[in-house]
Amino acid sequence: MEIDPHFKPLNPGLYSVKERWNTSQIGFQIDSHTQDHFPNIDFAEIAIFNVSEYEGTDNVESSADCKIRDSFYRLYFEDLPKIADLGSLLLMPTRKESFDLITEVCSDLIDKGIIPVVIGGGQDVSYAIYKAYAKLERTITFCSVDSDFNIGMPDDKLKSSSFVSKIFSYKPNHLFNYINLGYQSFFVKPEEIKLLEGLNFEIHRLGMVKANMQEVEPFLSLDMSSVKSSSFMSNVYSTPNGFDSEEVCRISRYAGISDKITSFGIFEYNQELDIYNQGSHLISQMIWYFIEGYKSRKHELNPNVDNCIKYTVAFDDEQTEIEFYKSNTSGRWWMGVPFKNPRTNLFDNYFVACSYDDYTQANKGEIPQRWLKTYSRFL
Repeated sequence: MEIDPHFKPLNPGLYSVKERWNTSQIGFQIDSHTQDHFPNIDFAEIAIFNVSEYEGTDNVESSADCKIRDSFYRLYFEDLPKIADLGSLLLMPTRKESFDLITEVCSDLIDKGIIPVVIGGGQDVSYAIYKAYAKLERTITFCSVDSDFNIGMPDDKLKSSSFVSKIFSYKPNHLFNYINLGYQSFFVKPEEIKLLEGLNFEIHRLGMVKANMQEVEPFLSLDMSSVKSSSFMSNVYSTPNGFDSEEVCRISRYAGISDKITSFGIFEYNQELDIYNQGSHLISQMIWYFIEGYKSRKHELNPNVDNCIKYTVAFDDEQTEIEFYKSNTSGRWWMGVPFKNPRTNLFDNYFVACSYDDYTQANKGEIPQRWLKTYSRFL
């Protein structure tokens, strides 16, 4: 797919002259889409672009130049990975066509091994990104950093408050697991909690995530309304509680470190409310931390069992055993979940990233919830 006709170049008055930045600033090192040049994505590791699609949210588009990009380009980064800034996606005449275009662009990038970093726009753009994986016939885990589940009502049209139910109902199904990080109990219906737990999905309250930040391994979609208003006011949904700016940067860094991350979206930024540029500064720093995490990847999507210490925990029922693996290279932990491989008809291990806390819990005779939920999804 030729994607360059679908993007608007950056403001030439601001971004065409590389000499305005120091050689170690991102603005000098990044490959940007200008009037006379489109980045060569064949050599890119990460591709950044804006999607100013706000029809399904109460946040609004801004006609001014993107403040996030201006702030991001000013940051310093030693030896930046190969990053292409594609500019702003040109929306199509209808919303469906725009979402189809987002799906096409993201599937093309992901298929090339390039990580799309999408700056939204409403969070319902995540639905189009999910469809990119479905188009590639890839089964994924979708993680949403959000104070709400965004399930909505059965008859709701696609919007930021209902897009997750559209992902659940999409056919054919390519969703292996859904994870919510940071939900706040007073924003969600008790029956939604029961529904998600009954489907063996993983949902984590804000307080739990704050207390166990080292266990966070997010995937894909971050709603800026999950950040409390004292740290981020550039959003009509902001509330007094949520993650603070340091915590959301840590989440972004963990996302970058995770070898499972193949796309990253930051949504619900309202530039019209960003009077003092604090919102754009925060999001630019989140992207910076994501890139720093990406540079620290150990390329351990699954454990190399020959380079791991293996621990086997047996339980009192004398039937259940869990195999834990700790990497000698990175210190990361996994646990093996047995499943019947449909191709070989033999039992194999599905590896789930975990923590040392899961191992100590198992040694106390308690099966980790993460293991149980994964095992149940194979039944």
